[in-house]
Amino acid sequence: MNALLAWLQRRAENLLVLMMVAMFVAFILQIIFRYFLNLPVAWTEEVCVLAWLWGILWGSAFVTRDADEIRFDMVYSHVSAKTRRVFRAVAGIVFIVVLGIALPATWGYVRFMKVESTSALALPFSWVFSVYLIFAVAMMLRHLHIVWSALRGDDATGAGA
Repeated sequence: MNALLAWLQRRAENLLVLMMVAMFVAFILQIIFRYFLNLPVAWTEEVCVLAWLWGILWGSAFVTRDADEIRFDMVYSHVSAKTRRVFRAVAGIVFIVVLGIALPATWGYVRFMKVESTSALALPFSWVFSVYLIFAVAMMLRHLHIVWSALRGDDATGAGA
């Protein structure tokens, strides 16, 4: 199972890199078309925005490790390991509950947005915003793992910042 998860992690990183490459190439093309050829095009800006949106949420859901997250640990680092586990469990449960409560409304909004499309590429906004659903479910699963690790007494998850 760990080998499969490691392989999936690397593929998520590969996809994030492709998104960043697409954003960079579109940005350079935008400069070339606008300032050198005097032919501004709208699709390059849209690709940049879409790659940025998907990259941020995809990267946060699948690439960023728990140890890489920023924490305000003025209190967290000064309490016992048991208290830190309680903090992680409670925060994880709150995160899961809040995202879970919002999930049906989020799903409804994404489905509703299929009636609109982007101006340059004519992509349905439901496709554009679907990454948030992926992000929400992945973050719920990640925090479920954090809660489970905290309840088991594992001190590795959520190590200080």
